[in-house]
Amino acid sequence: MPMPKRFFQARSQSNLAQRSIALTLCFVIGIAGLLLFGIAVSRGRFGGESKCKYGKPLSVSVVWDKSGGSTGGAERGGLVSDGDPKRRKVMGFVGIQTGFASVGRRRSLRKTWMPSDHQGLQRLEEATGLAFRFIIGKTSDASKMAELRKEAEEYDDFLMLDIVEEYSKLPYKTLAFFKAAYALYDSEFYVKADDDIYLRPDRLSLLLAKERSHSQTYLGCMKKGPVFTDPKLKWYEPLGYMLGKEYFLHAYGPIYALSADVVASLVALRNDSFRMFSNEDVTIGAWMLAMNVNHEDNRQLCQADCTATSIAVWDIPKCSGLCNPEKKMLELHQMENCASSPTLPSDEDE
Repeated sequence: MPMPKRFFQARSQSNLAQRSIALTLCFVIGIAGLLLFGIAVSRGRFGGESKCKYGKPLSVSVVWDKSGGSTGGAERGGLVSDGDPKRRKVMGFVGIQTGFASVGRRRSLRKTWMPSDHQGLQRLEEATGLAFRFIIGKTSDASKMAELRKEAEEYDDFLMLDIVEEYSKLPYKTLAFFKAAYALYDSEFYVKADDDIYLRPDRLSLLLAKERSHSQTYLGCMKKGPVFTDPKLKWYEPLGYMLGKEYFLHAYGPIYALSADVVASLVALRNDSFRMFSNEDVTIGAWMLAMNVNHEDNRQLCQADCTATSIAVWDIPKCSGLCNPEKKMLELHQMENCASSPTLPSDEDE
């Protein structure tokens, strides 16, 4: 007996309904799969950025080329790093020179203008384009090295050089610093700063960002002065007979900056081709005198008081830095002109 036409219509409608439900389920499952895939990819992508941006250790051990040559090529200057081999791009790299006796200074710095946590350092870098690291060498004292490693693990704000930390060897440490910084960071300027000055990173960023016609720049608070040939004096220079009675123009040691082209030239030279004077600032000044650099004098880098325009504050000329820096650093940070005053536009913007 033939089935009624209505039966086939009903069955057809039922099949259509089932097919529609099946298609809908497939569509939902497909969308869900795409969403899950997208989330997974996003997490992988952002996780990869996070690993590259935040996971990379900030405390990097750098081996200085001891052979006297640049075996690693001009770009690396014979340096070997245990960190990411890719050079990190920043506008300026600021190496805060410190030592094993400066635990208190670093503690005060981390309570003032330099953030004490990794995320804070990252935010400062993003806001200013400047990366900040403490620069320190090594010592044969196992207990001091253990304390340093503990501090580095806690704060992750060191760049450690494979060179003996010794005050009389500061010129060697400074050269090692510039070589290491150049190997690790692709920067427009490399700034050497001491751990006993009060710094305004926002204003330093503005200064470094200025347009300059000369690609080789030696930026600092410039000075001249008598050469000390008396061994009893603090700034005694054993090679004073080569210099005459007065030093050439050079920057004060607490803070100065070299442009990338200048540092690239330093990196390309053999280590044993540099003449090292007793004083680090004089040594750098001598190298700059031999190079085709533009001496850019900026008095905002050597202010005795916090002002609306000061970039670096220290007790010039009484001390080569702040006198009693651990205490003075905290006191300055309480002053509005030091910590809270607005950053004024550069001369070019006015």
